[in-house]
Amino acid sequence: MPPAGAGTAFGHGASALWPMRGSGPRGKSRAVKQVLECVGFIALVQGALGLVHEFTDWHVGLVQRIGFLDGYEVYASVALLLLAFALFAAAESGGSD
Repeated sequence: MPPAGAGTAFGHGASALWPMRGSGPRGKSRAVKQVLECVGFIALVQGALGLVHEFTDWHVGLVQRIGFLDGYEVYASVALLLLAFALFAAAESGGSD
C-alpha cells in the first residue's frame, strides 16, 4: 500500500496534474513565442497592406488576390489586424523567462 498522499485515485501524483509547473525546458516556450510573433507580424503586415490597397488602389498584399473575399477585403484586413494583436498578446502572456 502506498504512503498517504503519494497519489490520487488514478495512480498519478500531484505533479502529473500540472506538468508545466516547476523546472523544465525553456527552449520550447521561446520557440512558441517566436512563432506567434512571426505569424502575428505577417498578419499585421498583410492586414495593413490590405487596407492600403482598398484606400489607395496600390496593388499590394495578398487579401485582394483571394477570390472568395471579393467585396469583403476591408473586413478581412481588419480581421487580420485584430488577429495580429491577439497573437502578440498571446506571445507576451506565455509566461516569464
